[in-house]
Amino acid sequence: MQAQTQTISTETDAAKLAQLESELDPEMRFRRIPHGTTILVGGLLLALSAFHYYTAGFGLLREVTHRGVHLAFVLGLIFLVFAARKSDGDKLHASTLLRPGGVPIYDWVCAVAVAAASLYVPWIFEDLAFRVGNPTTLDVIMGTIAIVLMIEATRRSIGWGLPLIAVVAILYALYGNWFPGIFLHPGASWPVLVNHLYLTSQGIYGVALGVVATYVFHFVLFGVLATRIGLGRLFLGVAASLAGRFAGGPAKISIFGSALFGMISGSSVANTVTVGSLTIPMMIRLGYQRHFAAAIESTAATGGQITPPIMGAAAFLMVEFLNLPYATIVIAAIVPAFMHFFGVLMQVHLEAKRTGMRGLTDAEIPKLREVFARDWPTIAPLFSLIVVLFTGYTPYLAAFWGITGCMVVGLARWRGASALALMVAIGVAAPTEILRLPGANLVLTLAAFAVMAHGILSSTEGRRRVNEMVDAFILGAKYAIGVGAAAATVGVIVGVVTLTGVGFKISWIVTSLADQWANGILGTLPFLPFDVKSATLFFTLVLTGIVCILLGCGVPTTANYIIMVTVAAPALGLLGVTPLVAHFFVFYYGVLADITPPVAISAYAGASMAGADPFRTGNTAFRLALGKVLVPFVFVFSPSMLIMAPGFTWMEFLGSTAACLISIASLSAAFAGWLVAPLARWERLLIGFSAMPMILATPASMAVGLVLAAPVLIRQAGAAKRQLPA
Repeated sequence: MQAQTQTISTETDAAKLAQLESELDPEMRFRRIPHGTTILVGGLLLALSAFHYYTAGFGLLREVTHRGVHLAFVLGLIFLVFAARKSDGDKLHASTLLRPGGVPIYDWVCAVAVAAASLYVPWIFEDLAFRVGNPTTLDVIMGTIAIVLMIEATRRSIGWGLPLIAVVAILYALYGNWFPGIFLHPGASWPVLVNHLYLTSQGIYGVALGVVATYVFHFVLFGVLATRIGLGRLFLGVAASLAGRFAGGPAKISIFGSALFGMISGSSVANTVTVGSLTIPMMIRLGYQRHFAAAIESTAATGGQITPPIMGAAAFLMVEFLNLPYATIVIAAIVPAFMHFFGVLMQVHLEAKRTGMRGLTDAEIPKLREVFARDWPTIAPLFSLIVVLFTGYTPYLAAFWGITGCMVVGLARWRGASALALMVAIGVAAPTEILRLPGANLVLTLAAFAVMAHGILSSTEGRRRVNEMVDAFILGAKYAIGVGAAAATVGVIVGVVTLTGVGFKISWIVTSLADQWANGILGTLPFLPFDVKSATLFFTLVLTGIVCILLGCGVPTTANYIIMVTVAAPALGLLGVTPLVAHFFVFYYGVLADITPPVAISAYAGASMAGADPFRTGNTAFRLALGKVLVPFVFVFSPSMLIMAPGFTWMEFLGSTAACLISIASLSAAFAGWLVAPLARWERLLIGFSAMPMILATPASMAVGLVLAAPVLIRQAGAAKRQLPA
């Protein structure tokens, strides 16, 4: 019985998880199509993954060609797999004259048209320098097709939010002479706008699409393959072994499991579904309310986007925007990622203490030794990826070796020996620069494929394993469709901002308003521990954070990040915030998008699995995330917390980290209504307010916070003493 319990604790069903994701994630909700069309779509998805795998290992195509091929696949596939109306996609239609392959003929036309329009720019690339600024009639026609169908494809795949913003941006670019005051601009004609958005690198074919086509796709594919070979199961087993015995055990397994699983997945929904399929039922059985169990998992799962080494798409965008190595971004993210999970853990722990939740019994917890004995080879691909990444190679080559490692471990006959050989080969070849020698990458790849071929041919399970790998490659491409369309559509918004200069206008409005508030409040309350500059920065951060959260109500995290960086980062730059810190501030708040009602897809995925009310789950998840809401403020005022920020000092790092931990604990206690004993209402208010001064992370501000918290701490200490047995 014990062995069975252990298996239930950590085992996941890949087919069941894929089904759950297709039901819960709007970007994975494909229309029902007949078998023949399914084979065609699967072949195209497999070709897309194979294209990116090959180019990652053996060289990317010319920049605009690489992006064009990716966009043609993504947008063309969307019209085949997403119906214009959800109700139509839920029905299985037979193949007819007007519905060849069960897909309406107009969708086939749109798929071909948008693919042709996407490939048109790479096709005319040699003449592009002579056409920019003076587009031909055919250029305008193809650009119009691309823009219109791209916005429609984005609507089908991720919803109305982002397309509506893009349409408003286009209208602003065209009719800027109608707008009042500071937003007035001459307005652009349609050919001028198409030229800027379609033929230059400032629009559709800009940084956002380039990052998705060059980095994001490969790491998403690695995450899918790593999960398929059992690395996710290893992480869940480790989490259960380490955290299951403590108060509220399953909730803490959820947090630790999400933190570990987040290392290989930048998708909040995938994280929620994979970890939640195991932890949500356990939490409910232990006595957690359904909405609270779902909220815990979805809140923890959003941390996958900021958890190194494989972060969400926004982290790769940061690489391009800031022109920094990905390794720098990964190191800078370590402490903020820890603070995210610490914030959720504090609220969950205090809630468990308040309600008297127990931990799991020894019979329910898997043995750590058995977990590693079964799945240790699955660490080899992650090891290979990290070694290549941190020895100065490109992120996509690191992903290539991570993916290759997954295939070796998944297909080899002797998993342990093959995994060990892979780690030795990469551990030697990458740091010693052997991997840079001409032909070295090809030789190592051929050796890896020889190991795979031997495993396929010498094992009765070979064919099944190959099918699993093919399915994983197809699933990885499915994840890329929605984010690819969103990246291209965000390019429209960014293009309008650069064409009209509206970003700097908004930045000026935000900083002016923050300056007025700062002067007004300090004039009224001169004893506050702020000077005018710090107060102006504080209110600018508040406004930026609020806009991030509001924008997250209808826009995915990646789009949220790009829009806010384009508009808000200049405002922070005007106040002296370094680019790395400004981008991380927006990134950290943008992560809240997946648990911000009314479009909280991660929270809604958890609610569906728990049988809970989606809106209540979203609100609870948002509350759980607020325990770490001050973290970005701390690293803005004390950049050393990001480790890689300019001017790093150990003294500032230790002080800001300590201030952040105390402020998170204070806010978590205020929200939970418990510290070591129940908190009265005045205590909750006082300890919550005590966290505010600590964001400055100076000795004076921390002293103010501790003085505010002192009455609560003294009373709680007395209550704890009374609870001790005589």
